[in-house]
Amino acid sequence: MSRKVKVLIVDDSALVRQMLTTMLESSPLIEVIGTARDPLDAREKIKKLNPDVLTLDIEMPKMDGVTFLKNLMRLRPMPVVMVSTLTEKGADITLESLEIGAIDYVAKPRTDLQTTLTDYTDEIIEKVLTASRAKVQEYVTSPHKLKVKPKYDAGSIIDEIDGNQQFSTTDKIVGIGASTGGTEAIKRVLTMLPANSPAIVITQHIPSSFSASFTQRVNRMCEIEVKEPEDGELIKPGYAYIAPGDKHLIIERKGKSYICRLNDGVPVNRHKPSVDVMFRSLAQSAGPNAMAILLTGMGDDGAKGMLEMHQQGSYTVAQDEDTCVVWGMPGNAVKLGAVDKELPLRKVSTEILRFCIK
Repeated sequence: MSRKVKVLIVDDSALVRQMLTTMLESSPLIEVIGTARDPLDAREKIKKLNPDVLTLDIEMPKMDGVTFLKNLMRLRPMPVVMVSTLTEKGADITLESLEIGAIDYVAKPRTDLQTTLTDYTDEIIEKVLTASRAKVQEYVTSPHKLKVKPKYDAGSIIDEIDGNQQFSTTDKIVGIGASTGGTEAIKRVLTMLPANSPAIVITQHIPSSFSASFTQRVNRMCEIEVKEPEDGELIKPGYAYIAPGDKHLIIERKGKSYICRLNDGVPVNRHKPSVDVMFRSLAQSAGPNAMAILLTGMGDDGAKGMLEMHQQGSYTVAQDEDTCVVWGMPGNAVKLGAVDKELPLRKVSTEILRFCIK
């Protein structure tokens, strides 16, 4: 049996430290080797205990989590999962933490902590295990099955594709899907695009409390306009539309144009928004006029949807393993034979522009 993942928990709340310890140690793959009440305490325990993964609170005494993270990533880079509050301020700081180098984050509820935080057990375990494997040669999903919610596929939201699709427009549209590490990957792709880029639709696995802050943060850095779409909104070139954190983004054809539809259906592949849902809608509405891109992310959401797009003549691209934080989603698409080309992240923007002039 492989060695357990050693975790150090850093949080100023004794209750949270105790709860996180109990939740993480419910997995046979994780050992909590220590806890720290503040960054100074954490610094000494990292030296002494040599953990594989750190869970890090943002708001703490003596030194805030972001300052500590900057120092950590400069002096001793290691996988970090941020534990942040579900507030606008918490969202902004969490996104900054991902820019600095944190692998992922868990959103901590503001009220009724003892009752609601335990609802996040499966998510916390999965993200810690993923963080421990980030940047390794092979990402292997844990063979130990925990109690999980039902897993729906894209058919729960959109019917399967009719093989005789007719496309009445030649307008190009690009769909991007991502999860773990995706906020930084998406930002890098979009900031390299000119204002006259093709229309882009994006599904990133992100909580609803974070998605607006993420969208606004990226928009400030880009020449294109980046926004969360409204239901029924016309899709225009020079815009990137990022799915809200609690709705599936579906692309429909309206005459010779495309529109955004926001869907409040069940989570697909345990995600809402789901990349599979968006990709299936693009396969149906755009076919060969669409490009699909899968960036870094754990799991397999988007792989089947990309295969459907590929079968409908869409051009499909996956971020390569070397530049992914986690090669789960793109890797699974490659295994399905859904990918036309694998590219390092730095070349994705150029490939989007090449596609739109074909």
